[in-house]
Amino acid sequence: MNVMGIPRFERFFRVVAGLDVDKADIKRFDEFVNQKLYDLLVRGEAVAKSNDRDIIQPQDLPITKGLQECINDFKRIDEEIELQPILDELTRRPPLDLDYSVETEAQFARIVGGLGVAIVRSFKIIDPELKNPMTEHWERSHQIFDLLL
Repeated sequence: MNVMGIPRFERFFRVVAGLDVDKADIKRFDEFVNQKLYDLLVRGEAVAKSNDRDIIQPQDLPITKGLQECINDFKRIDEEIELQPILDELTRRPPLDLDYSVETEAQFARIVGGLGVAIVRSFKIIDPELKNPMTEHWERSHQIFDLLL
C-alpha cells in the first residue's frame, strides 16, 4: 500500500471504533479481509456449481444480515474517508475453478470494507476499553470470524 493510504486507514479505525492503529495493524487488516473474502468466494463457488452455473454471481456469496449491515455502514463511512479506491487496489482476486461475474467483482471492495467494519467493531466487543489492538485481539477476532464465516 502506498504511504498516502495509511492516514485513511487510521481514520477508518478511529471512526468505526475509536481505535489507534499502526502499520502492523493495517497489514493484519489486509490479511484478514482478503482471507475472509476468499472464504466467502469459496462458498459462493460451491453455490454456483450446485446451481449448474459456470460463473459466480453476487447472490451466490453468503452475505449474512450482519455483514450486509456492516457493508451498508462502510458505504456511509466511506463517503467521508474515501477508502474504497485503496481497497480496490488491495483486494486480491484469488483464482478459483469458476470465474466471477463483473457484478460480483465490482462488489469486492465494499464487501472487504464491510468485513473491515465488522472486525474493527469486534475489538470493542472483546475489550470495550481497548484503544490500540494488539496481536491477541486480532487472534481472538480471527477465531470468532473463522467460526462464523
